[in-house]
Amino acid sequence: MQRLDLKQFLQQKLSPQQIQFIKLLQIPTAELEMRIKEEMEINPALEEGTNEPEDLYSDSNEEEYGDNDDDYGKDDIDLNDYLNDDEISGYKMQGDRGGDEDDKETPIAVSSTLTDQLLDQLGFLDLNDKQHTIGMQLIGSIDHDGYIRRELSSISNDLAFSQNIDASEEEIEEVLHMIQTFDPAGIGARDLPECLLLQLHRREQDSTTMLAERILEQAFDEFTKKHYSKIQSRFNVDEEELKKAIDLITKLNPKPGGAGASMTRVQYIIPDFILTNNNGQLELSLNSRNAPDLRISRSYSDMFDAYEKSDKKDKKLKETVTFVKQKLDAAKWFIDAIRQRQNTLLRTMESIIKYQHDFFLEGDESELRPMILKDIAEDIGMDISTVSRVANSKAVQTEFGIYPLKYFFSEGIATDSGEDASSREVKHILKEIIENESKRKPLSDDKIEKMLNEKGYNIARRTVAKYREQLNIPVARLRKEL
Repeated sequence: MQRLDLKQFLQQKLSPQQIQFIKLLQIPTAELEMRIKEEMEINPALEEGTNEPEDLYSDSNEEEYGDNDDDYGKDDIDLNDYLNDDEISGYKMQGDRGGDEDDKETPIAVSSTLTDQLLDQLGFLDLNDKQHTIGMQLIGSIDHDGYIRRELSSISNDLAFSQNIDASEEEIEEVLHMIQTFDPAGIGARDLPECLLLQLHRREQDSTTMLAERILEQAFDEFTKKHYSKIQSRFNVDEEELKKAIDLITKLNPKPGGAGASMTRVQYIIPDFILTNNNGQLELSLNSRNAPDLRISRSYSDMFDAYEKSDKKDKKLKETVTFVKQKLDAAKWFIDAIRQRQNTLLRTMESIIKYQHDFFLEGDESELRPMILKDIAEDIGMDISTVSRVANSKAVQTEFGIYPLKYFFSEGIATDSGEDASSREVKHILKEIIENESKRKPLSDDKIEKMLNEKGYNIARRTVAKYREQLNIPVARLRKEL
């Protein structure tokens, strides 16, 4: 049986101009200048400059043009298409510190590719045509980190099918050994021990180098598990000799292709905010790129004035003025949107400074307070999604370096005093504990848990393990040193 029911429900909508503002808000400073240039190219009523005409809209036209900054139009679009909660995740725990670079243009790091470098070196070898083709096939099989992980039998099949060349594994290995003499040292290895051995073979063959080679060839498993006593017993060497060999191995490059990868574009972090400490007074300013000088074109406003004094029955003139009105309205909206962007950025950053005031004074990570997106959103009276968009792509320059805003968001850990401590503070202390531990007897996660509990942090062992992994610190067994 079919029924007709009437239901009432509220659904929030966004206009196209509100959507444009959201996109404008979330782009970083480095892209804002390009976005403004794009807008000026499509709208001749928008110009660079500061002398904006004050009487562009008369009282009779304010309603028609929408003089209210909050009037974003009537075309509704579903809010859910643009406010995605997925963008909000990742601020409680994530956020690495930025580099100490100044405000720079994005440079291009020009360099030849690793493959080009290897092919150049291949050209210096005295090879016949078959060997040269094998060499090119091998170089093409080298991964970005410098290893050849394809079996030689598979490379032999590749040569047979693609080059019509019948090459045995012995012939391929002969050419491979030649490539393994190329720079960077260790290139063309088939596994980590071979990579490290290739580098050791180029060193002076003293007792330390020879012991290091024996360890890699005969006791690599014990080496990776740091079973140093077993290695010492097997090779009948004293602790000092073993320590020198281990130090030599650990200084070798496990990824020889890493420094010679393809041409890359190096992106420097351009700060959106500049924060200075003036005798204990924190002073915040926007990067000048966030405050461009824009105005509405005088020639377009004059065209509008001319229309007011002309014969309004002229159809062609009416069509022209309709176009002018659209461009003027779009230009005014864009200027207002840029100002609103500046206001939103400043309000958000000022709230973050208020929450993390002690950190910004000294740069001490232990002073970071627990803070989530909701804290800032409630403080400035804006939606969490707005704060998320600001924090996701903006950075602040301080006297201690450049930090992404998301760096300052973290969850809280309960303490004996009844207050919450930032997870970053706990990580900082955990890192200090591990740095100060005896490397002969590294601390287990259980012992670190007890030490943190003694310091007043109510933290479980599994949380210690999670924080340690996030800091890229290995387990106690792998931190052991001689």
